Amino acid sequence: MDRRILAALVEDATVSYADLGKRVGLSAPAAHERVKRLKRSGVIQRMAALIEPKAVGKGLLAFVHVDTRGWGKSPALMAVANYPEVEEVHSVAGDTCMLLKVRTENTHALEGLLAQIYDAPGVLATRSYVVLSTYLERPPQPGITASWPRPKASLPVAAAQ
Repeated sequence: MDRRILAALVEDATVSYADLGKRVGLSAPAAHERVKRLKRSGVIQRMAALIEPKAVGKGLLAFVHVDTRGWGKSPALMAVANYPEVEEVHSVAGDTCMLLKVRTENTHALEGLLAQIYDAPGVLATRSYVVLSTYLERPPQPGITASWPRPKASLPVAAAQ
């Protein structure tokens, strides 16, 4: 039931408790109580508006890999989270230390943001990946892929050769 409620709220968090209850098969008061419990438990962290990036002058989406000396999470580098262009900051495994999701007005603004990132002590290099098209972008979904892990199937004879 909680997953159905979460799925409905991810689709439209402005839905009334009466409509939410109808969608998931509960009364409005029962739906309200479940949502309150989900908030109290921390499953629902906050309700937020999804803004069209171009409407606020941030039509360029890029992912920036940041290579640093050492572990990389210095206070100076973590200060990039204060820039409104930076939407996400992740410490990652692999050939880079940090991954940033950023939105800027254009490539000139991205260049300016990269210059500020380079000013942080310990930053050695960045690699930027500018998004050309987005095919799927959504918040976390409450569903679970039922067939994972996939059962091992025998390979067709032609594929095995």
